[in-house]
Amino acid sequence: MKNKFFISIALLINELGFACELCKSKQPKGFENITHGEGPEGNLDYFIMYSAIIIVGYTFIMSMKYLIKPKEKNKNHIKNLVLNDPNFYD
Repeated sequence: MKNKFFISIALLINELGFACELCKSKQPKGFENITHGEGPEGNLDYFIMYSAIIIVGYTFIMSMKYLIKPKEKNKNHIKNLVLNDPNFYD
């Protein structure tokens, strides 16, 4: 029963996630079948879109960098309160 539910949800998301035939024809070249509605209409729209992509990409890269290697050596840092407390996970 759970499998049928998850498969139906996945198919519904798949169907809703892509553009219909009418929207495909109205979107500019290179942006077809991405989403419903019109695509970018002018140079300002492209500037906003690419700026957002750059900001989100930079934020993702920096968050991964500091998540993997935080470079915090101070013994009084708050993370050590959690890491060194033997009763924290009880």
